[in-house]
Amino acid sequence: MGRGVSVRTFTREDRRRHRERVQRCLDALGTMLAEDTFSFPRQQMGLEIELNLVDGACRPAMANAEVLEKIGDPSFTLELGQHNLEVNVPPRELAGDETLGLERELRTLLASADDKAHDAGTSIVMIGVLPTLRQEHFHRRWLSDQPRYALLNDQIFAARGECAELVMEGSPLPGSAAERLDTYAESIVAEAACTSVQLHLQVAPGDFAAHWNVAQALAGVQVAIAANSPFLLGRALWHETRIPLFLQATDTRPAELRNQGVRPRVWFGERWITSIFDLFEENVRYFPALLPETGDEDPLDVLGAGGTPTLSELRLHNGTVWRWNRPVYDVVDGVPHLRVENRVLPAGPTVLDMMANAAFFYGAQRALATLDRPLWTQMSFQAAEENLYAGSRHGMGAQLYWPGIGWIPPDELVLRRLLPLAHEGLRACGVSDSARERYLGVIEARCLTRRTGSQWQRETVTLLEERGATREQALSGMLARYVELMHHGEPVHTWPVG
Repeated sequence: MGRGVSVRTFTREDRRRHRERVQRCLDALGTMLAEDTFSFPRQQMGLEIELNLVDGACRPAMANAEVLEKIGDPSFTLELGQHNLEVNVPPRELAGDETLGLERELRTLLASADDKAHDAGTSIVMIGVLPTLRQEHFHRRWLSDQPRYALLNDQIFAARGECAELVMEGSPLPGSAAERLDTYAESIVAEAACTSVQLHLQVAPGDFAAHWNVAQALAGVQVAIAANSPFLLGRALWHETRIPLFLQATDTRPAELRNQGVRPRVWFGERWITSIFDLFEENVRYFPALLPETGDEDPLDVLGAGGTPTLSELRLHNGTVWRWNRPVYDVVDGVPHLRVENRVLPAGPTVLDMMANAAFFYGAQRALATLDRPLWTQMSFQAAEENLYAGSRHGMGAQLYWPGIGWIPPDELVLRRLLPLAHEGLRACGVSDSARERYLGVIEARCLTRRTGSQWQRETVTLLEERGATREQALSGMLARYVELMHHGEPVHTWPVG
């Protein structure tokens, strides 16, 4: 969840100074965009995967510091909850066989990390929401031991002034009534239940708006065909419960501010954009700083001297506005670049499934961003947002709106319209035929079988309950089988139920 900060409280003077500095960061960014000082030698992708740790009974294992020490690999870092880790893959070109190489690298990296996690009595699980979490696991003491997390927790709850409400009604299991969750959380550890895959794509400044707009339009489709988070605190909820959980667990607004229409910090947005500047400017204009720290660098002075500013205040603030598609400014070896960070996808179920999800996104995004008539001129922004929530709640059973088609199930939309475009987009990116066919073949088969990770989890729990298991037993049994199949590595649409 970003870089570290000091342990401290913030004064009025801290906030005043931060506002001034972040405005200077915006001014510097505007100048850099106007002068086109950004690097874009080739299209590069990056990947982050958030992971869960479980013990031998498939319960959350609060041991990430010990496991991280045993892994001993800088690719792995702590995440918010003590049952979380994150693995970061260095950026690489999208073209050629790079995705195939990345798949092999991830398999090796995760298998090695899991072997070392066993030394601490734990196992690594890639899943959107760990189904064996209980209310007791949301206590503040289970925050990872990093100052940033404790400070962020305190700032969010100080702004809110009360516990976070976790309220959602689920999509019914076969033959059952809809289940409802109505509880609360006294810390942001509830957000640690949400483990995702974050896809990064480096883009040229002039292409950023098109790629971000398309990513927004694709979000509902992405989550519908890749859902993997159906259970939370013992209840069957949305197919991708991460989406409402993340919003509610980090919400700084009490009910009265929600009623006034104040924007949430987990935000889809409210309009199509014309520049990356629009997003950074909205973040500064609409959201008070949670971590108003300032450094010594004056970005305009650095820019005036011919240097590259880090824009550290703007970047830290940007890291506390959790857009589903986030703008990223970064500097590597003194050279700045821009990225779209796609955050809607859950972790898992397998490396192959995650690579297929990434390939579909990159391919469809490229093709749709280069249409003669832009996609975002043919549908409302509200329709794109409604698609995200419909796809998250109902998975393959959703009805999504798409220009020129109207309302359509996500599997039909992908098979009829988006999969051919994804093939076209990957070809345009120079991705090899073998990689393109491998990953998009998984997406095609998943849509033909209508079997996502969420669907498999729901069917397996239903079957175990029909055989006499309690819900708790069924969730533990399902997760044990899930972990076994995850390690086998075959895509989730081939997994047997029972």
